[in-house]
Amino acid sequence: MTWSISNSVSAAKSDTPQAGRPSRRVSRMLVVGVVVTLVGCWLLVLGLPAHVRAGRLVGANRPVNEGAADPRDISANNSPSLAANPVDRDNLALANRIDLPQFSCALHVTFDAGERWTTVPVPFPEGEEAPARCYAPDVAYASDGTLYVSYVTLKGVGNSPNALWVVSSTDGGRTVSTPVRVTGRLAFQARLSIDRTRPDRLYLSWLQADEVGTGLFPTTGNPIEMARSDDHGATWGPAVRVSPVGRERVVAPTPAAGPDGHLSILYLDVGDDRLDYNGGHEGRGGEPYSGTWSLVLARSDDEGRSWQETVVDPALKPTQRFVAFLPPLPALAVDPKSGTMYVAFSDGRLGDPDVLVWASADGGRSFRPGRRVNDTPAHDGTAQYLPQLAVAPNGRLDVLYYDRGDDPANIMNGVSLQSSSDQGRTFSPRVKVSDRLFDSRVGFGSERDFADLGSRLALVSTTKGALAVWTDTRAGTDVTGKQDLGSAMVVAASRSTRWWLRGLGLFLVLAGVAGVAGWRGSRGPE
Repeated sequence: MTWSISNSVSAAKSDTPQAGRPSRRVSRMLVVGVVVTLVGCWLLVLGLPAHVRAGRLVGANRPVNEGAADPRDISANNSPSLAANPVDRDNLALANRIDLPQFSCALHVTFDAGERWTTVPVPFPEGEEAPARCYAPDVAYASDGTLYVSYVTLKGVGNSPNALWVVSSTDGGRTVSTPVRVTGRLAFQARLSIDRTRPDRLYLSWLQADEVGTGLFPTTGNPIEMARSDDHGATWGPAVRVSPVGRERVVAPTPAAGPDGHLSILYLDVGDDRLDYNGGHEGRGGEPYSGTWSLVLARSDDEGRSWQETVVDPALKPTQRFVAFLPPLPALAVDPKSGTMYVAFSDGRLGDPDVLVWASADGGRSFRPGRRVNDTPAHDGTAQYLPQLAVAPNGRLDVLYYDRGDDPANIMNGVSLQSSSDQGRTFSPRVKVSDRLFDSRVGFGSERDFADLGSRLALVSTTKGALAVWTDTRAGTDVTGKQDLGSAMVVAASRSTRWWLRGLGLFLVLAGVAGVAGWRGSRGPE
């Protein structure tokens, strides 16, 4: 009995909280509260919106051109143009220019979303000078699934454009029509655009030269022009001048049609840049032009009859020399639903090339200041350049670009992609699209320290991700100049699928905080 009573007293004492010491129950309350809070924070991070989360690369890189795996094929394939069939999402077409061993072009189609590509012969117009040399092609699909391909034919020892042509295909690119002539000599940098409201209406824009030298324009005042077809490209109206007379050195027209059918053409005004426009660099590498360029958007609300302009940015800092015939192309994309317009180009105002994106919510009448896309440290001495844009059906903006951020020597290129789900205000961390680096010094002109990787990259975006295509030199050397077209699929994070994680995370954080507050209230006097 004594043993029982003494144990009862001891038990009573142990269950009674002592001054300044919490009970075991209260201690457990603290632990549970902290754990629940941490779990809630973790769920909140998992549920962050897509614009602050990176996508991911799917599988390995794939080549597009047939000769990519053949060391005997030393063709320099670059400047891809990619388009997706709106009627058949697995059908895409890709065209590119070829710079070595001779100037030419190629057309490739896929019917399994890029798993396998087939090269399609590009028909050569009758009566043109042999050998057959098409060049600088572009591709686009109309809303009815018709594929259109534009290109120029070259003539003479100077390989100057002799005429601009368009062909079409109604079976996804399996067969191609006979060429239709759009305009005559010296049409450079031609690009296609299709009216979103009328599948029979096509636009072609180009730089119309009056006279040429070897890789240069000896005179100024060469205008950007456009022509329209209202019968599926069978006939074309007269050329209309787009750039005003006062802009003496303009290059690189890039067209896009909005959801309302209005046409916009983005181009570069290189100002007094005689180094590039008039060939002052004599086709050799070196420091870029020391002045500034302007990025200009021309807008037409009357089917291309008249034009107004908006200066997107009047003070672009050039980052590279270029050949006037083949300038780097600025990127232009329009959200097919909202009409939000996006512009991208590289800029050197921070000391090294960065990718900037400008956005307009009023049809191109005004633009927000450019936002830096690449998440590399500022002033790190590496280049991010030649961006390409695409807008997914859900409004996500994707930006693809060359990226030397992984090479402190600023020589080896990668390819990166970043996305925005808030109309270009913020961007996700970069996805490394190329699975290995490749040499930026390989290509036509490498012997003059002026290797050309082409005028653009290619990108098509869907709700779930994007297909990217770029010029890749991993199989080439500075002797062969071999360039191939690399491709990769990227899965993008979805902004709308993580709300339940954020809601659960917030609930747990609040519950955990309440538990900790309850522990503090149960501690007793200090």
